[in-house]
Amino acid sequence: MKKSLSHYDRGGRVRMVDVSAKPPTVRQAVASVLVKMQPRTRRALRHNPKGDPLEVARVAGITAAKRTSELIPLCHPLLFSHIDVQAELCKNGVLITSTIRSTGPTGVEMEALTSAAVAALTVYDMCKALDRGIEITRLRLLEKSGGKSGTFRARR
Repeated sequence: MKKSLSHYDRGGRVRMVDVSAKPPTVRQAVASVLVKMQPRTRRALRHNPKGDPLEVARVAGITAAKRTSELIPLCHPLLFSHIDVQAELCKNGVLITSTIRSTGPTGVEMEALTSAAVAALTVYDMCKALDRGIEITRLRLLEKSGGKSGTFRARR
């Protein structure tokens, strides 16, 4: 079977994929992103007068997952059975991991990626006064499962 871009019809026009004939399956996706910052910024994170940037980022990531279909035009609105966003201090800054689970006819990769990205942007927003050179890097899908295409795991 030849692979093709599913968001285009035979005439080359953009379309939303029709998933009505696809059976619902349990689908999960995990995405991550690294927010690189100066060591002094990382040390100051827990003392931010705006609140704990890691907790605010987690809530932002959860909200972003729920709103993905409003941000990315051809994504289907989905019901989630689980959203988990982790934001952890690491050597270079903050590592954010987003796990999304749903039972339905289409995957949740875009929701996991959007969740991680918005959580990272939230960390930037809350820390930019200390470090305008913060980098948001390595946004990627780590794994996905469920659906016709099966399981994918990125090389770590």
